[in-house]
Amino acid sequence: MSAFSDRVHIARTKEEVFDFLTSFDNAQTIMPNVVKNEILTEGPMGVGTRFRETREIKGREAASIIEITEFDKPNTFSVRSDVDGLSTFYHYTLTDKEGGTEVDFVCNIEAETLRMKLVKPIFKQIMKKEDGDHVQKMKEAMEKQES
Repeated sequence: MSAFSDRVHIARTKEEVFDFLTSFDNAQTIMPNVVKNEILTEGPMGVGTRFRETREIKGREAASIIEITEFDKPNTFSVRSDVDGLSTFYHYTLTDKEGGTEVDFVCNIEAETLRMKLVKPIFKQIMKKEDGDHVQKMKEAMEKQES
């Protein structure tokens, strides 16, 4: 069962949407709390690429290591983050639809320790508040741009 999800239709091709979604240059546009992304692995972006994402949360910076777990351009993109026994998965599926692209986003959160199982509902609320509308923000940003 997903922690939260969203679906949007963007009046752009799958290739354009995938490139926008996977570009670090657009992170702050769709997730305003992200203040920095630092690539930790060498080579082209793909499965296994790791990066450190730093966010500002309630006036403090918090960093996490994120790994790309699926990279099938221009169809699917998934990332995973593990912090102290709490794993967060973001999965995106892009589909051609009605002259544009439908983006299905799903967030899953798994807790491995008793402590994290207790914290999970709070963490889920925080994540949904921060990122619950990020694909909508991506749609708005992309559709403002000229083709």
